[in-house]
Amino acid sequence: MFGCNEKTGRANVIDFKPLTRQDKQVLDPFFCAQRYENSHSNFTNLYMWRKPYHIHWAVEDGVLYLVSEWAGKTQMLQPFGPRELMQGAVARAIAWFEEQGMPLEMIGLERPFADELAVFPDADFDVQEDRNNFDYVYLAENLINLAGRKYHSKKNHLNSFKKTYPQAEYLPITCDIIPQCREELNRWYRMRSKELPDDPFIGYELAAIHEVFDHFGDFGLRGGAVRIDDSIVAFTFGEQLNEDTAVIHVEKADP
Repeated sequence: MFGCNEKTGRANVIDFKPLTRQDKQVLDPFFCAQRYENSHSNFTNLYMWRKPYHIHWAVEDGVLYLVSEWAGKTQMLQPFGPRELMQGAVARAIAWFEEQGMPLEMIGLERPFADELAVFPDADFDVQEDRNNFDYVYLAENLINLAGRKYHSKKNHLNSFKKTYPQAEYLPITCDIIPQCREELNRWYRMRSKELPDDPFIGYELAAIHEVFDHFGDFGLRGGAVRIDDSIVAFTFGEQLNEDTAVIHVEKADP
């Protein structure tokens, strides 16, 4: 795909291609090069949702570009790369969208990139908070200790569970228990699809989790599961997002 910056006459080629599992080794260095805080700023998240959102990517002149499409609407995630390249990346993104006959629209911006848009000399941007898509962030210590009134109900649920199921075990996710995790996932899907038959995301998520289980070792994930007697009744997995934060990709349990 091709656009042209009229001010410089420079070609603005962004050669987008579909995201595949083999692209992880190319994308990971961009996400690790500096601090990012959004839960989608990692390969696993993008790969899991690549099909419903038609996620495509390109690396041009040291910058990673990502575009997605939903309900016929094309949007771009913020470019990833060195800060000194971001002004040029913005110009290139504008030119690409102009070539497609659309105004530039970006989603999932972090504050440092929003600051870059504020000082971009050739366009004015309307930057808005997207409250419905905010991430939920917790201190690990608080979830470990469940101290205080704020976590009182969670602690009651945990104590009740331990009393009711004293035989419950916590296990790390390994290849040995992934088949049982799949069984729990399928049970969860059957229940949820009856409750929400018109929700397409349930089916997309089911397929995405099975895909991750197919190649669990390739993603560098860590996970845990709860087993009662001979059945896995809950599981979760995630990975390190930055130096002090982990992102939880999936949590599933028998309600």
